[in-house]
Amino acid sequence: MGLIHNLCGNVAFLGWLVAFAAIGYYFAYEIRLYAIREFGTVIHEFDPWFNFRATQYLADHGVAAFFKWYDYMVWYPLGRPVGSTIYPGMQLGSVAIWHFLNDFVGYEMSLNDVCCYVPAWFGVSSTILLGLLASECSGSWLTGLFAAAIMSIIPAHTMRSVGGGYDNESVAITAMCGTFYFWCRALREDPTVKDGRATRDSVVFGTITGIWFIYMAAAWGGFVFVLNLIAIHALVLVLLGRYSSKLHRAYSLFYVIGIAGAVQVPVIGWGPLRSLEQLGALAAFVGLQVLEFAAVQRRARNLDQIATFKEVIKAGIVVGLVVAAVVAHLWPQGYFGPLSARVRGLFVKHTRTGNPLVDSVAEHQPTNAQAYQQYLHHVYYLAPVGFGLSFLRWTDANFFIITYGVVAYYFSSKMSRLIILLGPVASALGGVALGLVADQLVLYALWQLFLKVFPDKSSTPDDASKTETDAADADSKSGKDKASENAGAPKKSALANAMNKVLSVYNHPLVCLVRIGLAVYAAREAVPYAKEYYSMAHRMAEQMSQPQLMFKGTLRGGEEVLVDDYREAYWWLRDNTPEDARVMAWWDYGYQITGIGNRTSIADGNTWNHEHIATLGRCLSAPEADAHKLVRHLADYILIWAGGRGDDLAKSPHMARIGNSVYLDICPDDPTCRKFGFLDQQMTPTPMMARSLLYKLHSGGLPQHQDVVVDDTKFENVFNSKYGNVRIWKVLDVDEDSKQWSADPSNRKCSEKPGEEWICPGNYPPAIQAMKEFQRKKAFRQREDFNVKTDEDSEEYVKKYMQKMGGSG
Repeated sequence: MGLIHNLCGNVAFLGWLVAFAAIGYYFAYEIRLYAIREFGTVIHEFDPWFNFRATQYLADHGVAAFFKWYDYMVWYPLGRPVGSTIYPGMQLGSVAIWHFLNDFVGYEMSLNDVCCYVPAWFGVSSTILLGLLASECSGSWLTGLFAAAIMSIIPAHTMRSVGGGYDNESVAITAMCGTFYFWCRALREDPTVKDGRATRDSVVFGTITGIWFIYMAAAWGGFVFVLNLIAIHALVLVLLGRYSSKLHRAYSLFYVIGIAGAVQVPVIGWGPLRSLEQLGALAAFVGLQVLEFAAVQRRARNLDQIATFKEVIKAGIVVGLVVAAVVAHLWPQGYFGPLSARVRGLFVKHTRTGNPLVDSVAEHQPTNAQAYQQYLHHVYYLAPVGFGLSFLRWTDANFFIITYGVVAYYFSSKMSRLIILLGPVASALGGVALGLVADQLVLYALWQLFLKVFPDKSSTPDDASKTETDAADADSKSGKDKASENAGAPKKSALANAMNKVLSVYNHPLVCLVRIGLAVYAAREAVPYAKEYYSMAHRMAEQMSQPQLMFKGTLRGGEEVLVDDYREAYWWLRDNTPEDARVMAWWDYGYQITGIGNRTSIADGNTWNHEHIATLGRCLSAPEADAHKLVRHLADYILIWAGGRGDDLAKSPHMARIGNSVYLDICPDDPTCRKFGFLDQQMTPTPMMARSLLYKLHSGGLPQHQDVVVDDTKFENVFNSKYGNVRIWKVLDVDEDSKQWSADPSNRKCSEKPGEEWICPGNYPPAIQAMKEFQRKKAFRQREDFNVKTDEDSEEYVKKYMQKMGGSG
């Protein structure tokens, strides 16, 4: 009989693996290829074009040159030290895959095609890892399968992992799920380890967790979420009385290895030991060392709970004094970094972060119920059920899923972009709800019937679950007094007898058949919902797979056409302008100007320099003649998005607000620049808007705007796209002296810090620096930086901005 049981177990495990593979390919992979099947291997949107350009540079020049790459084709005339401001994980991974396919496998594939497929490939891997995480936390294979099935097509994940969407999140979610899985795996119970000692798994998988975290940190700025979530989970376990040396080993190895690797990433540097948003994890590390010291003393000296608590207090006082002394020494030196505006925005209402640049990004809006229903669909209602059921299983790993759910929901509610963090845990909790039903009504029922036909003394799945629960309870009370345990033995024995009677009825063959019948009924009722979810997920995936760089439109006559205006404009720049041409446009389009057009841009989506973007905003919002005085020193061409669909007029309020935060004369006494806009829904411009360079270049010369005239001595219209979505103007009377001055390497000032000599930023030409407007500009002092003293004017400006954005004042 034992052979039959082993055979059944092996078949079940093989079936589980086959099901995982099927989910990975037929669900997770196919749904991410809509864009590639319809538009080919085309990089999408804005940020992916920078990512691809950086990947190409890495492939062409190697790792050493990549990390010392100062790019003068962006943020003209300042440039950008790409090597120290990029999360390079995706680029390193993509180039490694490209070399592996071409050099080792012998399968020829272009780097462009690899980058287009990377989101789909990593979408499959994150699906599998999430399934493993759900299985580990729930102790159920079926839960893992259901979670993986949900994760494979859930829009909250596909939104950042469709083919061609070559963005950091597409890779980072895999790294995040891998980090979480191995963290929970490190906390698995080991029945052979007693008295709260460390387990072998805590050492082995704690180490692996740290390694996975290194890649997570290299791939995306969201590593801060991963770092803090694991720290919060450790704190939750301590507060629940579930501390053990297992937790100490796992967290300590994760933190030491992970942070040691993360600080090697130039863009991160020593942030984990300096930034307020990352110091919580360091505090957790220090706190666990105190608890472990007390635990070691307890085991060595056989201390009771009170004596152990005294050891914690004594060690805590000593460590606390040392930490206080260090903080007191470093704080006045400005060692600790402030919370960033984006992080601060997670704790305040959107549009009131105090930073108009952060407020201008639509993805920073709070998430409403409609968005949750759109990106989670039926899982929006299923996940809370799984969340509640998770409390039935008290293990360290299962408390991680609970903690993850609470934290991810909070942050996703504050910023719509972060709903991507909710996708994995919502899938896991949905899997918990479905898996528990399937386990109880099908798997365990069939197993009991099987045992009636082929009796065996081996434990049933219910027994295994019971044993696991008992082990968890034993671990949670590892420090309790043995005498109190013995005193409660009769009560526990009575309870155990009662439970055995209930289980004997529950596992009766007739009851098992009833359970299976209920499962059949539930499955029939669930099929329509599953079909709705599946079809909705594919509709959403198809919509999100539209490259935005091109799209299908319908003409008035009903003819469907491919609108490819944006690429045509960038190709025109590439083919019809000098190689050293500088192209001014709002910062959204900078990545595409350099990535597709191969021309120098003024600003892009990195948004690292608030003052420079403000200067760009001043150029576009200023009257035509005033704007030309500044533009002629910075650009040879100006690119304008027109034609509606979120064009530059739709973004115009942000241009003026950001500009005014540095150049206070743009909108005197009004930080929100309400005079720069439109009077009605017919887009009648305000006087300030009508005079602006932006409005004139957007509408000038068009048949429907014959009253809008552009000064042909200052700007010349040289390109209008086929369907009117892009217009390009040539700047006349360009100041060649300023252009040559900015191109001269001797006018760049290199860093004197050891190892940073390659960082040589450019500067504004003397003609701009001599302008009165430029001299009167005021650096935007965000209140987030408590290391910089703000004056009364700055505080008054932010106060007025917050009031007006809040609807008052």
